[in-house]
Parts: sequence; C-alpha cells; structure tokens
Amino acid sequence: MTDQALTTQEESSDPASKKPSRSKEDRTRAESKISFYLRRAFYRVMRMVARVVFILWFRIRVEGRHHVPLEGGGMLLSTHQSGIDPILVGLACNRNLNFLARSTLFKNPAFSFLLRILDSIQIDRERGGLSGLREMLSRLRSGELVLLFPEGTRTADGSIGTLKPGFLPIAKRSEVPLIPVAIVGAFECMPKGSRWLFPLPIAVVFGKPLLAQEYRELTEQQIIESISGSLSLLYDRGKNRIEQNF
Repeated sequence: MTDQALTTQEESSDPASKKPSRSKEDRTRAESKISFYLRRAFYRVMRMVARVVFILWFRIRVEGRHHVPLEGGGMLLSTHQSGIDPILVGLACNRNLNFLARSTLFKNPAFSFLLRILDSIQIDRERGGLSGLREMLSRLRSGELVLLFPEGTRTADGSIGTLKPGFLPIAKRSEVPLIPVAIVGAFECMPKGSRWLFPLPIAVVFGKPLLAQEYRELTEQQIIESISGSLSLLYDRGKNRIEQNF
C-alpha cells in the first residue's frame, strides 16, 4: 500500500476528519432553529400590535375563542369580507396561524419577506397549486392551524357566499377539526375595491369545531351544509353584537 493510499485511508477512518461536515450540519440545524423562534417571536409581536390598533380603531370584539384547540392541527374556515380578514382572524387567535397566499404576492421582495416570516403557504394557481396543497397538508398533520376562506373570494355585498368544496380533500386526509369563523363589520370598514379603512365596529366569532369523527362519514354536500349553517348562526351573533354597540 502506498503512503498516499495509507494517508487517504487514515483520513477517511479518522473521526476528526468528518467533524467539519457534522459541524456544518449542526450549524444549519441551529440556524434553522433560531430562524423558527425568531419568526414565532415576530409573529407574536405583530399580533400584539395589531390587537391594540384594531381595538382602538375598530373596537373589535372576539367571541368563542375557546373553540380554537390549544394544540394539534385545525382548519379555520372563515367568511371573507375584506382584505384585512387574515389580520382579523390572526389577531383573534392565541395560536400562530398559517396563511395561504397567491404566488404573485411573493414577487414583491418586501412583501415576500413579510409573508415568509409569517409562515405563509405559497399557492401557484397557474400550476394547480399542488405543491402548496401538499405543504398545507404537511402543516396540518404536524399540528399547525391553517386559515382558509371557503367562499373563494370576498363578498360583494357583505352577505355569506356559497362555500366551495376545495378544502374537503385536504380536510379528509388530515382529519383535523373544521372550525367555523364569522367576520362581521369588516365589509363596511373596507368594501371590495376600497383602499380606505373606515373606523367602524368589527366582530370575529368562532364556532364549535366539526370534528373528524363527525364528518368522516358525511358526504361533501352534508359537510358544506353543516359549515354553512354554523357560519350563518355565527354571523347573526356577531351582527347582534355590533347592533348592541358591543
């Protein structure tokens, strides 16, 4: 055996020779962990600031927050009244939420940075959004909360639109609770197409979750009807709260 071959063999068998690669892997894990906690801390700070602003400016009130599970995955199904709806539901929850965002929103560097810090899930509609759906399923299975707007688009008149069944395949595969959420008053504060925020009262009302064991044997239509019925009741409750001046 030549000296060169022997040296090569000794280096390959020497644990110290492998230390740099392990060290690099450890550093990567440590940086990832630090990044995770920084994102979580930033989210909590943003939520606290948003709560103060919205309480003072919109006199926002929240009901039924106890229906959001303290741990484990869950799908929040919210009515869609305005462009500030993700903020409203996010500040109303004590847990971090995962938001869906169109891939086009990531083209702006500053906004893309904010979306990534808030753990948004990128949905590429032009390509079917399969990678985004897989990521959403993964997060639900790992115990995260994901916010969805099953109407698909913002309301044109403040009423609740027809729910689309697009969330059902992911719900049935993840088997997480389906938590209805009604937003009331946001349409008046910021109607579709408006760039202004009017200081009017807003209510966010959470309802009792529809558990996996309850919807597992139901048809898609039955699930849609159950969620729609819950949203209507929650909407009326929030409307009454606003009319009674909180």
